[in-house]
Amino acid sequence: MTAYTATDLFEESRPVLTGVAYRMLGRIADAEDVVQEAWLRWSSAGREDVREPRAFLVRITTRLAIDRLRHLQSRREAYVGPWLPEPVVTEFGPSVPDTAEQAVLADSVSLAVLVVLESLSPLERAVFVLREAFGFPYAEIAVTLDRTEAAVRQLAGRAKRHVEERKPRYDVDPAVRRDLTERFLSAASGGDFEKLLDLLAPDVRLVSDSGGKSKAPRRIIETADKVSRFLFAVGRDMSVEMEARIVELNGGPAVALFIDGNVDTVFQVDVEEGFIQCVYIVRNPDKLSGLSVNWAAARG
Repeated sequence: MTAYTATDLFEESRPVLTGVAYRMLGRIADAEDVVQEAWLRWSSAGREDVREPRAFLVRITTRLAIDRLRHLQSRREAYVGPWLPEPVVTEFGPSVPDTAEQAVLADSVSLAVLVVLESLSPLERAVFVLREAFGFPYAEIAVTLDRTEAAVRQLAGRAKRHVEERKPRYDVDPAVRRDLTERFLSAASGGDFEKLLDLLAPDVRLVSDSGGKSKAPRRIIETADKVSRFLFAVGRDMSVEMEARIVELNGGPAVALFIDGNVDTVFQVDVEEGFIQCVYIVRNPDKLSGLSVNWAAARG
């Protein structure tokens, strides 16, 4: 196998490797570090006996991600306020032509599911990601994790039950989510308290992640009245210099607020039965800088 072929095989697998690592870790920078380490191991290892390069690379990446996740968990315990995954642009493109497959990928990368995955053990999270998001066979996951297939099936069952019990059961119709997102933006930015209140479920929750580096609630806000009052105040304080756009993040529509071309805040909502069940707000600048770079590059 020549150096060019090894590089080519790795690059073909990179989207899957990055997808696995991001779903495991919730941060693009951490995922890229893991994928880079996988490349270093791949490029320096003997590959004569590797019959299935992608499976081999997924194995390396998953094990590295598990190790890093165990290290990160202690740091997240000291995180200031609620922790949310880093928002990521999701354009599945022609490589995922099947609508059903796109729906599975979008669900597995949603903020709601990634938040639930935080409560799984690293092994449970790895099994869930490999099985539910990417459809790897149990036997292949067993080899990846150096576990028996029976043990992997047990982990998979436990992880899936945990996620299904805790993730919001929001509407899967993209048009419904986009419509509510647009109405949410209009009501909040227009200072229309009553319209905003009408969009929210009675038991709605607002979860905001600033990491202590930006102004944001450090506790979860609950009930329609309290959430609407907070959002009303946010809308009233919005600067005229802010530009709001509807964008596609984590498999669904989101609101991005820009100041001088940089992303200042991201809002995303979960929807169920025509009402907003949860509002996620990301204001930690460390988790938004990548979006600013991404869109700046796209504009050329």
